[in-house]
Amino acid sequence: MKRVSFVDIGTNTALLLIADLDPDNDRILPVLHRQSIVRIGKNVDEQKIIDHAAMQRLIQCMLDFKETSKSNDALSIIAAGTSALRDAKNRMEIIDEVVRASGIVIKTLSGEEEAAMTFTGAVAGMEDIPERYTVIDIGGGSTEITMGNVGHIEESVSLDIGSVRLTERFFTSLPPTEEELQAAKEEIDSTFTSTIEPFFSGREQVYGVAGTLTTIAHLVSGEKEFDPEKIHNYPLRYDQVKLLLDELQSLTVEQIITKGIPEGRADVITMGTLILHQFMRLLGVPEIRVSTQGLRYGLALKELQRLRSGE
Repeated sequence: MKRVSFVDIGTNTALLLIADLDPDNDRILPVLHRQSIVRIGKNVDEQKIIDHAAMQRLIQCMLDFKETSKSNDALSIIAAGTSALRDAKNRMEIIDEVVRASGIVIKTLSGEEEAAMTFTGAVAGMEDIPERYTVIDIGGGSTEITMGNVGHIEESVSLDIGSVRLTERFFTSLPPTEEELQAAKEEIDSTFTSTIEPFFSGREQVYGVAGTLTTIAHLVSGEKEFDPEKIHNYPLRYDQVKLLLDELQSLTVEQIITKGIPEGRADVITMGTLILHQFMRLLGVPEIRVSTQGLRYGLALKELQRLRSGE
């Protein structure tokens, strides 16, 4: 048994999973979860640079995660960066500064690597996994869609539509104007319709991961406090997403925050819900199963595989 920390550094949020890996029984045993909204992707879509303030937020987050890992007896930390780091021209400078300040080495994943690890991580430990399934990961900077089965990926795509990226690109304030909303819809629809056709055969069973999906599930569930156990495998219906979108698109950030959405997600949840709504509408998906897992579990599975092979 080996205790390891896994860190997923997204455009908006950094996620920590500390888990015991049991290679003898092929198991991941979660010990602790943490998340921090760092918004390293702020203005990256326009400027292609992670600014100094965002870098400092990331460094402080990594120092906090390192301390949490140490106090929970994790032997090592495996960290991966996604869309914002992929896009940033100063990616290596940011990674070097993080290593210098915290000792944590961040590997930047390609869109294909991110999609593959999220695909396996989303259903890790679940029972009754269907023969063919699709996973959608709506992040801050990109959206990954992957289809296949437990042993094989058939189709995978990484798209530059994310809740932070498109909010910055199309919305000048919340609620958005009708013109802004329509322009965002057209961009999302154009991106999806040019890539979505191969995924029609996997629309019967779709899993959704990441903060947008878990936040939406929390909102429609009616629960006052976010409870990961109640959200994991939650059946999120298209009509629930449509009703929520109708409500969110008329609310200010302050009104969204009063619904229990954290400040660092409140300004992008309207766009995130719009992306999910258009995906479900265009593909004809009646229901999505929400998974609170994802990339961190994919990283853990990869490390578990390495331990099993004796590397």
